[in-house]
Amino acid sequence: MDVEVVGVGMHPFGSFPELSLKDLCRVAVVRAVRDAGLTLADVQAVYSGNSLAGLLTGQEQVRGQTVVRDLGIEGVPVTNVENACASGSTAFREAVAAVAAGFADVVLVLGHEKMCVGDRGRSLEALRTAADLDATRGLGLQFTAVYAMRLRNRLDEGSLTLDDLAAAAVKSHAAGARNPYAQYRNEVTAEQVLASRMIADPLTLLMCGSISDGAAAAVVARPGVVPGDRPRVRVRASAMRTARSTRTDAQPTVATETAEAAYEQSGVGPADLDVLEVHDAMAPGELLYYEQLGLCGYGEAGRLLREGVTGPGGRHPVNPSGGLSSRGHPVGATGVAQIAELTWQLRGEAADRQAPGARLALAHNSGGWMDGDSAVCSVHILERVA
Repeated sequence: MDVEVVGVGMHPFGSFPELSLKDLCRVAVVRAVRDAGLTLADVQAVYSGNSLAGLLTGQEQVRGQTVVRDLGIEGVPVTNVENACASGSTAFREAVAAVAAGFADVVLVLGHEKMCVGDRGRSLEALRTAADLDATRGLGLQFTAVYAMRLRNRLDEGSLTLDDLAAAAVKSHAAGARNPYAQYRNEVTAEQVLASRMIADPLTLLMCGSISDGAAAAVVARPGVVPGDRPRVRVRASAMRTARSTRTDAQPTVATETAEAAYEQSGVGPADLDVLEVHDAMAPGELLYYEQLGLCGYGEAGRLLREGVTGPGGRHPVNPSGGLSSRGHPVGATGVAQIAELTWQLRGEAADRQAPGARLALAHNSGGWMDGDSAVCSVHILERVA
C-alpha cells in the first residue's frame, strides 16, 4: 500500500472544561502538520472523526468543517466520520484509501472529542447510545458493565485471575506515567487497584478509564511528497469489520476477524509485531485482546502478562502509551492517538516508553456494542521503512 504517515500530533488527553473542540483540534493539527514539514496550505483533504459532539456540544452535521475552518483550512473536501469509538480509526482508513486511490497526495486525519461538559450523566448517557437501543432499552447497560460481564465469566472459569486483572491495570498506569499526553500519569500498586472502589464487579475504579477531552491528528501522504532522511512509516494494512448477528461463542470475534484480514493483507502475523496499541477501555480488557489478536491461545493471556511479554522490553509490548484506560479515551480521538503513538514508536521518538528496534506495529480500535460483540473493529498495521 503506497501510503505513508508523514506527520502526527496530539493535544494532551484529560479534562479541560475551559477549552472548546476548536482549541483542542488547533493544537493537534498544527503539531501534526509541522511534524510533517508541511503547511496547512498543503492539505488537500480532511477526514474528521468525532462521535459525540452532536449529543454533548450541540454541534452536528458540519463538525469537521467548523474546527478546520478555524485553522484556515477551507475549500478542500472535508468528510465527517462517525463510527462510535472507532470514529478516529475509520477516518484514518478513509484517508489512507483516498491517497491510495490517487484522489489526493496529502490528507489530514483528525480525531477529536469533548466529553467533559459539566454533566457526567449526560456524557455517560451519550456513550450508552453506541449500542443497539432497540435491543438494550431498559437494561441501562454501560460499557463498564459489558467489560465486567466478559471478565467475570473468565474469572469464573479460571482462565484469568483477579491478580491478572490488577496487574493489567498496574501496567497501564505505569505506561501512562511515562506519556506526557496521558490523562492519568500516576503509577499504582496491585493492592491499590484491588482496594479501589468497585464499579462493576470485578472492575474497580483503578481498572477503568474515564471520560476525557482530547484531539489527535495525522497527515498521510503519497511516498515522496515529503522529503527528509528520518525513518518513514508506511501503512502496511488497513482492515475493518462489523459484528455478525449470527456469531456464536465458538466463532471468531470481530476483533479476530479484522486482525486476520489485516495479517492477510500485510503478509505478516502476530509473531512479527514489535509493538501494539489495543482498545482497552477498561485496563483488563487488554488481556482479552492478547488472545483475539493472536498473540497467544485462549487462556494464556495471564501468562503472557506475568512473563513480561507484553510489558516494557518484552517481545510484544502492548499499549506503551498507557492505552485507553490511562492515556484517556475521548472516543473520537482514540483511533488517531493510537496511530500517533505507533508512529513515534516506529521512528524511535517515544522517549522512555520506546519499544527498542520497533519495525512493525498494530493498532486495534473497536467501537459500539451489538449482538454480544463490538459493533465495529478497525486494525491497522504500520511498518518502519529505512
